[in-house]
Amino acid sequence: MTLLDTTLAAAKAENRAALIGYLPAGFPTIPGAADTVQALIDGGCDVVEIGLPHSDPVLDGPVIQTADDIALRNGIRITDVLETVRQVTAANPVVPVLVMTYWNPVDRYGAARFAADLAAAGGAGCILPDLPVEEAGGWLAAATGLDLATVFVVAPSSRDQRLATITASGTGFVYAAAVMGVTGSRAQVGELAEDLVKRTRATTDLPVCVGLGVSTAAQAAEVSAFADGVIVGSAFVQRILDAPSAEAGCTAVRELAAELAAGVRKR
Repeated sequence: MTLLDTTLAAAKAENRAALIGYLPAGFPTIPGAADTVQALIDGGCDVVEIGLPHSDPVLDGPVIQTADDIALRNGIRITDVLETVRQVTAANPVVPVLVMTYWNPVDRYGAARFAADLAAAGGAGCILPDLPVEEAGGWLAAATGLDLATVFVVAPSSRDQRLATITASGTGFVYAAAVMGVTGSRAQVGELAEDLVKRTRATTDLPVCVGLGVSTAAQAAEVSAFADGVIVGSAFVQRILDAPSAEAGCTAVRELAAELAAGVRKR
C-alpha cells in the first residue's frame, strides 16, 4: 500500500472521512506557498493537494482563478510547483502530497518526465480533472511504474457505465464533484453528492472523496457521514485573499483546517 492508501485507510479506521486541503503553488508568493500548505497540515489536513496554476482553469471558480492569476503573475513555473512539493514532503514525510493539474501543462512538460520529477519530489500522485481516461494510457503507464496515484473526477451527470470506466482506470481515490459547476464555497453541499458517492462505490473499492462547495465544519461533518474524504480548496484560498499579511493568512488557514478537522470527526 502507498502512503496515500494507508492515510485514507487510517481515517476510515477512525470512522471518519479524511480531510484533504488544496492550495495552489505560487500563492500568495512562490517562496511562501510551502508555508501556507504547511498551515493546512498543522491545522489537521490528512492529505494535501498543491495546485499547478493554469491560465484556463475550467473546473475552478473565481476564488481559485484569482489565486492562479496571482501565481502566474508571480512567474510560477512547473519547476516551482515541484519544488513546493519537495519542501512540503521533506517537512512532512507521512503526509501524502498530490498535485492537481490540468493536462496541457503536463503534456507540454512531458508526461513521463513530469511523473519522474513528481516522484523524485516525494509526490503521491496527480488529480487530473480534464484528462479523459481513454487518452490517459501514457500517463498511467508512467505513474503506475512510480507508484503515483492517478485521481480522476466524476460528476453527478456521470452515468453508471461511465463511472465504471473512470474508476477502472483511476488509483488512490475517486474525486466526486458535489455539484455541477466550478469550485467555490456554497451555502449547502450539493444534494446529488451522496447519491454520486453511492453510485461510484458500486463500481469500485477505491475511496470516494467529495469536493466542490465544502467550506464549514458543519458541511464537513455532513459529507463525512457518507464519503471517504472531504476536499476543501476555495475556502482556504479565500482566507488567504482576505488576510492582511502572509503570516495572518497562514494563521487563518490553520484555524479553518482545525475547524474542518473537528467537523469530519463529528459524523
